[in-house]
Amino acid sequence: MLGLQSINTPTTSNAFCSKLASVEGSICSGCYAARYEKLRPALPEATSRNLFMTQRALTAREIPVINASIFRFHSYGELHNAQHLLNYTAIAASNPDTIFTLWTKRTNIVNAVFDNQLASKPKNLILVHSTLGTDATPTRLPRYFDKVFSVFTKKGAVLGSVDINCHSSCNECRLCYSHNDVTFINEIKK
Repeated sequence: MLGLQSINTPTTSNAFCSKLASVEGSICSGCYAARYEKLRPALPEATSRNLFMTQRALTAREIPVINASIFRFHSYGELHNAQHLLNYTAIAASNPDTIFTLWTKRTNIVNAVFDNQLASKPKNLILVHSTLGTDATPTRLPRYFDKVFSVFTKKGAVLGSVDINCHSSCNECRLCYSHNDVTFINEIKK
């Protein structure tokens, strides 16, 4: 995520992440965030300071002013709960000149928040649904989501004749970070 700002929480404290990491064949079973957290012990300690966002609503003074054209919620990891998403929507709504993106597998949380009108989805928030397995070829966009992100093995991409349109240079490409006509984004597994 070279050149991109983000807010993160540690994967080690997320029960959803821990559960999916044990699912053989899931993208989470080879979680790069968990590897980075082991390689950089200060990282989980630093991101743990953001766990309060999963426990209570941010006060007006706690909502950061973001001075960036694009910003990512969770460069790695996952939503913890509805409160977590509510705080992200509050940050996005308070910074209308910034485009925010959030990758998540947690359609249940997204649907619960927006179906029950606990918050409105800000226009500057791009929701990207992450597929659970590698070599998945989704054909529909989940409700409230703007894009779907899938990871392919080299073999899976060839067999599925998949257009690999993610080139792993987010700040240069910005395909995921802009409202455009590309719905399905595909990456080769690193």
